[in-house]
Amino acid sequence: MSRTLLLVDDDALLRRSLGFNLERAGYKVHAVATAEDALAWLKINQPDLVLLDITLPEMDGLEALRILRREWPSLPVILLTARRRELDEILGLELGADDYVTKPFDIDVLVAHIKAVLRRTESPPQPISLKPITLGDLMLDPQTRQATLRGTPLSLSPREFDVLYLLVSHSPQVVSTEDLLTQVWGSEFEGQPQVVYVHIRWLREKIESDPNHPERILTVRGVGYRYVPLENRT
Repeated sequence: MSRTLLLVDDDALLRRSLGFNLERAGYKVHAVATAEDALAWLKINQPDLVLLDITLPEMDGLEALRILRREWPSLPVILLTARRRELDEILGLELGADDYVTKPFDIDVLVAHIKAVLRRTESPPQPISLKPITLGDLMLDPQTRQATLRGTPLSLSPREFDVLYLLVSHSPQVVSTEDLLTQVWGSEFEGQPQVVYVHIRWLREKIESDPNHPERILTVRGVGYRYVPLENRT
């Protein structure tokens, strides 16, 4: 069954060529030039994935992504960007993009990213283990995917939960950034450590008293991260 993609890019030539090549790859493509047109189309249509350019006229892609995540939180989004600054990529992931591809790109590379995102979204992440863990004032139960801190429930995304579970289950050992990528996201994210950085930042905002001076999730420079319960910190 063909998947439907919504392509949002103000470059007419790119829309035509990319749409043609994606259709040859077996996808149905609806292409628009502006974020406003994309949002209007989404009100009456349900694509399987959105390809969203960051640099758009009037409403840019990052602002459109904020709206997409509010109105259609489960819709997969891949950002397309000609900006090589890591800031754009990290900001897009913070806003909820599932992936990004930097222009210029080979069509085979883009198709591989599309397949990977669709595969991940169609197969929800499974818990790393089924064994509940209590460490200090933090409790994680992967069967119910519930987490509590000092008895108060935490609102964690599936990826946040798995990152935290992996860190806690190995405490006080260090878990490398590469291991976090492989075990939580999969091999297709190899070489993209920024997704780990972003999720660590989100977790710190939810469990640390002061996210800028973390006491629980500690950075081990050049290696990765380790979780230390407050009563055991050194």
